[in-house]
Amino acid sequence: MRYVIDTPAVPSLPVAGRDERFPVRRVFCIGRNYAEHAREMGATVDASAPMFFCKPADAVVTDGADVAYPQATSDLHHEVEMVVALKAGGRDLDASQASAAIFGYGVGLDLTRRDLQAIAKAKSHPWDVAKAFDHSAPVSTLRPASEVSPNADTTISLHVNGTSRQHARLGEMVHSVVDIVVTLSTLFELKPGDLIFTGTPAGVAALQRGDRFHAELEGIATLDGRIV
Repeated sequence: MRYVIDTPAVPSLPVAGRDERFPVRRVFCIGRNYAEHAREMGATVDASAPMFFCKPADAVVTDGADVAYPQATSDLHHEVEMVVALKAGGRDLDASQASAAIFGYGVGLDLTRRDLQAIAKAKSHPWDVAKAFDHSAPVSTLRPASEVSPNADTTISLHVNGTSRQHARLGEMVHSVVDIVVTLSTLFELKPGDLIFTGTPAGVAALQRGDRFHAELEGIATLDGRIV
């Protein structure tokens, strides 16, 4: 197959203990999946209607890489999240199929242009410019699900310049990982290579140029980087 322009590179993530990389097809995100975070944003959680949005695959930034402070904002915020990678997909999955579709886990940051998000909310506009910008999805090396199994007591945390910003247990999530995958599969045909950001706990705050961040999914993955 020949194309009229150079073929874009396939975004990918390293996998712990393997030479092969995980190709990223699409990035799904769930909003308001921790009640405390919803409250700090002045919102409420409707458990019967989870809220989803997407980021482009090439928004992914790998562990250890610098993250450029984005244009068109003066209020860049961090949102630490567990990331789930899929090795299979389909439509209208049941719980067993959703669980079997999981390739592995990591930790990531859903970076947000909070000032643009506030404007979009005020005008009832989509959040795309606030969420789906370049380099808005730093993600750690992935750990295969065959090696690790996060549970309700697993903690997720973020430190910025050595100071704790966010800390929670996965059991605080409103929607579980399996529930998220099941619900997404009723809205989209999921496929191998999809990533899912599973929501952020309370404590979101601004990042500045020069800040160094350290995110951790306890016993599973870490993510380090610098805002430049």
